[in-house]
Formats: sequence, C-alpha cells, structure tokens
Amino acid sequence: MAEKMRAVVLRAEWAPKPDFKLGAKDIEFKQTYLGSKVWRNPVVAVEEVDVPEPGPGEVLIEVKACGICGSDVHMAQPDDDGYIWYPGLTGFPAVLGHEFAGKIVKAGPGAINKRTNKPFVGGEDVCAEEMLWCGRCQPCADGYPNHCERLDEIGFNVNGAFAKYIVVPDRVVWSLDPLKDVYKGEDLYLAGSLVEPTCVAYNAVVQRGGGIKPGDNVVICGGGPVGLAACAILKRMGAARVILSEPEAGRAEIGRKLGADFVINPLKEDFVQRVLELTDGYGAKLYLEATGLPTVVYPLIEQCIWEGRGLNSTVVVVARADAKMPVTGEVLQVRRAQIVGAQGHSGEGTFPRVIEAMATGMNMLPLITKKITLDEVPENLVMLRTDRNECKITCVMD
Repeated sequence: MAEKMRAVVLRAEWAPKPDFKLGAKDIEFKQTYLGSKVWRNPVVAVEEVDVPEPGPGEVLIEVKACGICGSDVHMAQPDDDGYIWYPGLTGFPAVLGHEFAGKIVKAGPGAINKRTNKPFVGGEDVCAEEMLWCGRCQPCADGYPNHCERLDEIGFNVNGAFAKYIVVPDRVVWSLDPLKDVYKGEDLYLAGSLVEPTCVAYNAVVQRGGGIKPGDNVVICGGGPVGLAACAILKRMGAARVILSEPEAGRAEIGRKLGADFVINPLKEDFVQRVLELTDGYGAKLYLEATGLPTVVYPLIEQCIWEGRGLNSTVVVVARADAKMPVTGEVLQVRRAQIVGAQGHSGEGTFPRVIEAMATGMNMLPLITKKITLDEVPENLVMLRTDRNECKITCVMD
C-alpha cells in the first residue's frame, strides 16, 4: 500500500462556457489552456494523497517552504458565475504550489545535478522551475521552453508543492549551494522559495523586456512579489530611478527596501503627472504591467509614453488577466514604443543568474511577510482575494 501524505488539493468542475472550443493542446475533462473559460466551482482542501516515487531522471524532494502565488489565489477564486479567475493552463484535481525549495531525499536512475554534473545522491538543497518543458518540440528546440508545445506546470495541471514531497525531473532542478554563505537554516529554504517568482520578474524585464542601460528610468506598476522583485533586479542593473506605483503602504515600504527610489500611490496621485515630474518629462525606458488590471493601467502607461519626451519605451505585460488592453497604435508608432508579453521563467540561464544575484547581495527575504502551516493554506488563499496587507505568504513545512 502506498505511503500517504497531506497536501492542498484543488478540485473543480469541467463546465466549458458556450463560446469555448477545445484546442489542439486541450484534453477534454482533464486540462485546458483557457482555465477561466472552463473550470467552475473550485474547492480547495487538505487531503491525503499518495507519496510520489521518482522515476528515471527524476528526484523526490522533501518540501521545506512553498510560497502562495497570485495564480494560486485566482485558480481557487470563483467569479460571479462560478468560473475560476485564472486564465491559463490548468488541469484539476491537482495539488497546488509551485514556489518551493527543499531537500532531495531520493533520486531516480540517471538523475543528474547540473552544478556538479554528477548523479544526485540525496541531501542536496534545491529549488525548481515550475515550467515542465519537454525539450523536444519546436519551441523548445528553438530555445523557447516557456512556450513548450507539451508544457506541464507544477501546481497547475500536475501535482505541486503544498505537500510533504514532490517529484520533478532533474532538468528543472537547481542547487541552492551558492546561497549557503548568506542564508542558514530555515532562511535558506525561504530564500530558495523566492527564486521562482524572482525569475518570473527577471524573465519579464531582462529577457523579454530587453533590460536597460545604467541611467535609464523604469516604472513598475504593481507591488506584488513579481513587481517588487523587478524593482530589485532593475536597480541592480543600474536604473537611475525605479518608480513603483502601488497604493498599499506595506508593499510600498517593501519596494523601497528592494530598490524603489520613488513610490506613487495611484489612488491619491496623478500617475502620469508624477511619472513625468520624476523623469524631467521624459518618461521611462521600461514599464512593467504587474497589476493584472491592464484595462485600467495600460491607458495611463500609454499616456506617459505619448506625453513624454523620450522614445523607445518598452511595455512588458507580465500579470495574467482575461482582458483586452485598449492599445492606440499611433502612440506606439510615433513614440517608437513597443509592447511585449512575458510568460514563465525557464531557459536563458535565468535560474542560475538569479541564484547568484541573491547569493551576492540581492536579498529578497523582505517579500515574505507571513509564515503559515500547510493546514492554513486554504484559508489564506481566500483571505488574499481581498486583503493586500500581506505580500508573500509562505508555507513552512513541519
């Protein structure tokens, strides 16, 4: 009989909306790339599930810390018609959780540690990518693993890390050894659990947004963990002014700790006026949309670009939202601006670069404002629907 463990499981009903058409990569009654149009009446509970066993090229990780992501909240959050908020790849039932770190307790045959280029033996402290790319399809072969044709995602359509153990393939596992000179004990795993969301920010502003040159100005819209991580990354890259737009005081303060030079409260100040004042009328080289409210935020960004004196702005859309942005092509054309989308965090050396940055002074621990137990995950998923006082809530395993 299989050994059991407790895990946070999300279940929902397959109930496609009338306008939904099964896509080539959808699997009826199992998974879809358009979650908010299919899954209805989500229910989250702590359940007993089987402890997984690693196969060839896989490792079994004992989870030590796992953070709650906004996507976890939105997968578990029904709209007025009962459909989940999250618009992306989903397949239920599934154990939630993808921002995690832990210790390898067992390795399957042929599982290799990239840091040593030798087999895993157990006892290694690691974190992992959430994107399970296949490495064989055209996007993977072209170097775009975040857009894999056979993509699975930990905690979205395969079992995640709000559990005692998780099995993942070795290709997405990264050593935390570089962090050990800076972080000890529980802090090592807390820092390790922040690698994934920090990599989402890195992919957005560096890989997709093209990065910046020292002396450029940047505007970050949204003080969630990804937006705040972007503050730290861009300041470290040499931004002259990191401007954070965030109304919640606690998150604004974390932004200042992580590198924001100025904070705008868009509910009390004129966003466009303040951005132009702070940049001597030029606006920013890079704008990050990390709020998930593009219909509200994008027009303000566009106004900054139109009224600003600078050219060549890039708008990076990283927050997920089932909404259409009201884009004025003339603004992009005249101001030589562009919009790019960012998904995921895999490939292009993102994970090892973020780990090395964290090992040499980029401290992301201020993101964590609350630690909880596994049993408290479901209630905190509900609380985070409306409460923005906390930033990153992290489950610390017993």
